[in-house]
Amino acid sequence: MKEVLRQLHNLFLKIALFPSPFGRSGLRPAASEVLTCHLMQRKLPPWTSYCVRYSSVHNDQFGLSNFNWTVQGSNYQILRTGCFPFIKYHCTKAPAHNLDFEDKFFTILKVLNLGIPCLAYGIGCWMVVGAAETVQTSVGPVTVYFAYKEEGAQF
Repeated sequence: MKEVLRQLHNLFLKIALFPSPFGRSGLRPAASEVLTCHLMQRKLPPWTSYCVRYSSVHNDQFGLSNFNWTVQGSNYQILRTGCFPFIKYHCTKAPAHNLDFEDKFFTILKVLNLGIPCLAYGIGCWMVVGAAETVQTSVGPVTVYFAYKEEGAQF
């Protein structure tokens, strides 16, 4: 079932991003690499929240909504959703614990509502982007977007 949803999602993105995937040279980094590089570049902050354009990354975390992500020995609980034309990440440094139930719950909600709230969230993100930052990856720079400039926020 997950593979069918992945194929439908990829087809939607190819149609929605037309013609931007054509004429782009070079490889795109994995979304997971951008996540790791962003957290390292920020020196492992207590939290961060950003968006990255679908067209800028390879979406290797498809189907993951709430999960643990370890970077240099620090665990982050990631809340992730597609919000076209972005992928939105909320990252909180916290001890690892089993997030399988939450991950499945959020994924089921997205499927049941046909992703319509995710699309609305994407439009909202587009309207409130107030800051951007360049993240260096193994295949080149990627721009990530914020609602406001994050400067050492602790809470």
